[in-house]
Formats: sequence, C-alpha cells, structure tokens
Amino acid sequence: MHKLPPINEIVKAFMAGDSSYEGIFYVAVKTTRIFCRPTCKARKPLLKNVEFFAAKSEALHAGYRPCLRCKPMNTVAEVPSLVEQLRVMVESDPAGRIRERNLIELGIEPTTARRQFQRFFGMSFHAYQRARRMGSALATVRKGSKVLDNQLDHGFESSSGFREAFAKVFGTPPSKASGVHCLLARWLDSPLGPMLAIADDHGLHIVDWVDRRGLERAVERLRAREKTAIVPGSHPILNQIEHEMKAYFAGTLKSFETPLANWGTPFQNSVWQALLAIPRGETCSYADLARGLGAPKAVRAVARANGDNFRGVIIPCHRVIGSDGSLTGYGGGLARKQWLLDHEKSMMS
Repeated sequence: MHKLPPINEIVKAFMAGDSSYEGIFYVAVKTTRIFCRPTCKARKPLLKNVEFFAAKSEALHAGYRPCLRCKPMNTVAEVPSLVEQLRVMVESDPAGRIRERNLIELGIEPTTARRQFQRFFGMSFHAYQRARRMGSALATVRKGSKVLDNQLDHGFESSSGFREAFAKVFGTPPSKASGVHCLLARWLDSPLGPMLAIADDHGLHIVDWVDRRGLERAVERLRAREKTAIVPGSHPILNQIEHEMKAYFAGTLKSFETPLANWGTPFQNSVWQALLAIPRGETCSYADLARGLGAPKAVRAVARANGDNFRGVIIPCHRVIGSDGSLTGYGGGLARKQWLLDHEKSMMS
C-alpha cells in the first residue's frame, strides 16, 4: 500500500513543484474541491486550505474532482478522445450511472471503453463513476452532520447534483437527514486509506475501505434491510470503533470489543464466527474453513460469505488464503491484505 511521506517532506516537495514526487502524493484544495499533481502550475494555495492523499482514488472518494490543468488522472501525456469523452460524460452528471447499454446507444463499444479508460487513467470506468458518485456523499460523512445544510457542493456542478448523489447513496436528502430515524455514519482515517463505519444501537453494521468493491451495494442493502436512511452523526459505537481501529493500526490493540449488529444468514454467520476464531498472526484456507464447518464441498459458498463480510479487519476475512498459500480474493485489494497479515505478524513478535 502507498503511504504518505512525512508531512514536512510533502510540503517541501509541493512548494517546490518537485517532479520526483509524481505519483507519490496528490494535493487537494478544500476551497475549490479540486485535487492536483504536486507539479501543477496553478497558483499555490494556502497550506491551511490543502490536504494530501497517497492515491488519486482517495482524493476522489474524499469528494474532490481532478484538476483540468494538470490532469492528475492521466497516466500518460496524451489521452484518447474516447477516454476524454467518457470522463466528460461522468462529470456532466456525477450522481448518475452510465451503463453498457448507454454506451452502446452512443455507438461506443463497452469493451473498448473499459480497456482504454483503464490504460490511460489507471482505474476502470466503473470505478471512476463510483468514486465520483460515492465521493460526494462520503465527503459529507467525513465532515460530520454539522455541515449537511451549508456544504452543498462537493465537486459537483450544482447543489442539486450533490443532494441527488447523497440521497442515492444514503437514502435521504441532506436537508432532511436530521428529521428521520437513521443509521449513523463516520469517516475513519487509516494508514491504508479511509474507511466508512455505519452503526446504530444494534451495533456496528459496516466498517470497510471506502473504495472497497461492492461497498455501495452493501450500503444500499443495509438501507433496505433496516428501512431507514444513513446520515453522518455521532454514536458511542462509532466512537469505540474509531478508538479501536487507531489502536489496531498502532499495534497496541489486544482484541476488538465493538459490538457487531446481528445480520446475515445462518450460514454467513457460521462462516464469520469461524473467521473470528482464526488467531491473529495465522491464516487458513477456504477449504480449511469449509471442512471446519462440516461442509467440505462448500468452498465456494464459504468464499462468497467471506466476500459478503463488510466489517473488514474486525471479522478478519483477510486471514483466509488459497490452499497453495497464495493471496486470493480480498475486496479491499491484495496489497491491503498482505499489509494486514504482515502487520498482525509483527504484533505477535
């Protein structure tokens, strides 16, 4: 996983426009909601108005849009017209979804679009759409409920676009969020990138990386299951998980004590209980889990239940590896999985 250099080193490189730091960090300007390369030729903003990210996906999920001058999304100098057309389509309506049938209607071959976007922007077209859509809503979660009514534009062209994106992800317009019974959400910073935590009096429902595959669908399913909206706010369980995550990444946490909300099928819960039984610093295979559950032929079902766990790190699905010892199947990315395993081994020494 990419980690930021020390802040004094970053600031020095940013102020100097040091090209050797290209790809090492990105600078985001709070007043304009734009993020740039360290070498951007635009006028330097006040340091109190900037923050730094190790990856462009983190800046997108924090609600920033890419600078049109230095083009931080580009991995090469010249971007094909198709890729630029797709980017403009997303930016014209970041709250929407552009599906394959929409591309076909425009005479665009979806396979070609995916391949070119991945090649020239370093992330898939789907991932870019999701990051821009989720980024607006998550930016509000990150700032807390006190800004719901006055911070309407998180990188969108209009406040209506922001409200639409927020409502699509969390189930209610921000202006009405304080008047309904809700699940409460909080943005958590970590060395491996930001996480989203959602909880209520029943316990912790979700805590996972904001760029984790399937997170948006998991949030939608949670809203439907609980029949309520999700809004930024404070809750003792969110305070507890934030404290415990900090201790975990610092290497000082003995065990997680945050209460978990009771959901999932009986089979999913049996898999998750088995995951909780894997000692820190150790691993097991999907086949081992299946045999331990008395269902040796249910390896694929065990893997699906692993993937449906959106309380990563706490329910340690990262401790499950392939039978040949290889890293496989982690929604947060294999680099994070390897980091977590190495971190937990170091905590045992």
